[in-house]
Amino acid sequence: MEQIVNFLTAAPALELVLIFVSKVVEVSLGTVRGILINKGYRREGTLLSFFEILLWTFIASRVIIGITDAPIKGIVYSIGFSLGVYVGSRIENFIALGKVLIQTIVSKENSNTVTGLLREKGYAVTTMDARGRDSDKTVLMIFANRKGKEEIIREIHRIDGTAMIITNDVSGLHGGTLSVAARNLKK
Repeated sequence: MEQIVNFLTAAPALELVLIFVSKVVEVSLGTVRGILINKGYRREGTLLSFFEILLWTFIASRVIIGITDAPIKGIVYSIGFSLGVYVGSRIENFIALGKVLIQTIVSKENSNTVTGLLREKGYAVTTMDARGRDSDKTVLMIFANRKGKEEIIREIHRIDGTAMIITNDVSGLHGGTLSVAARNLKK
């Protein structure tokens, strides 16, 4: 029992908390940075990388110094890393940068209602006639910001509870006639 207590108290609690919190922040920044770069926000990603590496340098050196005397630092560092990945992905999901293409298959009867509602709200919607297993359908293609996609999905399901909805991230948008909302997507 004494060995366990010695293991857990080999480093000051404040130092362990500092390592943990700093690592969570550093890895969260790295996760968001990677996503920003992939979505084309290079300037913002580059700025985050400066703070990420600055934090990493100080945290890693603090953990490496005396790790043989206090291996608990390595464990706290690892837990901070894991939580940082989770927190970073939650942050990115919250800010929801980028654009999506929402492909929806609705019943022929509900297609005009869904299309009219979405266009009234300023979304670019393209429709195509389709044939399902048992009935005629309409395929809708909607370009939107990721931030508002859940509202669009709720509206579609409110009108047509049997609609099939597929969302895909969009990395580029070129040509076509765009509504005001869709033109804002290109920014």
